[in-house]
Amino acid sequence: MIVTLIVVCEVGFWVLLAAGLAARYLLRMPRTGAALLLCEPLLEVVLLVATAVDLDNGAEPSWKHGLAALYIGYTVGHGHRTVKWLDGHAAHRFGGAPPPAKPPRYGMARAKHEGRVWLGTLIAAGVTTVLLQIAIWYVGEASRTVSLESWMTVAWRAAVIHGLIALSYALWPKSPRRRSRSANRPVPDATDVHRPRRPGLPAGASGVSGRRPGPRERRRPPCSPSSPG
Repeated sequence: MIVTLIVVCEVGFWVLLAAGLAARYLLRMPRTGAALLLCEPLLEVVLLVATAVDLDNGAEPSWKHGLAALYIGYTVGHGHRTVKWLDGHAAHRFGGAPPPAKPPRYGMARAKHEGRVWLGTLIAAGVTTVLLQIAIWYVGEASRTVSLESWMTVAWRAAVIHGLIALSYALWPKSPRRRSRSANRPVPDATDVHRPRRPGLPAGASGVSGRRPGPRERRRPPCSPSSPG
């Protein structure tokens, strides 16, 4: 039941998001679109209540309840950023707004961006831990809550790995690639490509004069040295 409800909430998240953006920009109903977007957190509330009711009815705590807590934490940590990103693109595509600014790619600006994204993962891990800890206290038996504690480890392991990746952008900031020297070389003229080049001449010089000899110059024999008189 819990896994099915997680799938339903995930599908419902994207359906509400698409419906909200369509009402806001295609149907020109901004209030209706905003109301649909505000219904997004209700899905997490429904999942949370269903998980609590399942435990209250005597269900054995398992990976399903841990996955539900992790899903809620991820939605809290990254859901707003996802909605904002898609809203910016929809406003540009259908509402005539300027294109949304792309995240920086180089330097410390990229490191700060990655740090802000990592904060979302940190919030997700914190929310997951709080929900799982409440469930552990509610069950009250350490032997039955081992699976819930393991999901805490999963959440914080993901946060640590993501944090190390974000930190790498600060320790080794990415810089734009420099243009190679070959890209700055002038392209040779097409007329000089097949011309033979004399030894000792620089590259690109064929040694052939561009002036054509006249008729008299062609008939004139080479000058011979004068014989002694």
